[in-house]
Amino acid sequence: MEIRDAIRKPPVAIDVNATIAEAANLMDTASVGCLVVTDAGQPVGMLTDRDITVRAVARRLGSDARVDAVMSTDIITADAAADLRSVLAVFRSHPIRRIPVMDNGNLVGVITLDDLMVDLSADLCDLSRAVTGQVVFGHPEPMAASPMSTSRS
Repeated sequence: MEIRDAIRKPPVAIDVNATIAEAANLMDTASVGCLVVTDAGQPVGMLTDRDITVRAVARRLGSDARVDAVMSTDIITADAAADLRSVLAVFRSHPIRRIPVMDNGNLVGVITLDDLMVDLSADLCDLSRAVTGQVVFGHPEPMAASPMSTSRS
């Protein structure tokens, strides 16, 4: 499966020059917990609701401060056509939960650890149905093999 196939929502981006108040409003309107911060359309950072709380509010920055004052930098992006398993290695080795997904230089989405957890849970649920049926209803008795014909011509 390609990464693009696991993306659940379109990306929500905000310009690097936007304010924290604009970012918080966009997060609320779009019902997301993170924004991809862009400069000339290219991702340069990620801004999460946690960044706003821990970095902006805790440091008593005004709501008119720019998002680049509190965003996470040195972001890792993923290629939309890459195998989905490739992001598992990134999540294992980096303390992040969201990765912007690019397709030919364009932002096409954000793959999240939560997306992968939802997919894995659904897969496990589907797999468990057969096992549950066997546990509850038992195994069907094997049918006796029919005797082979022994007639000779």
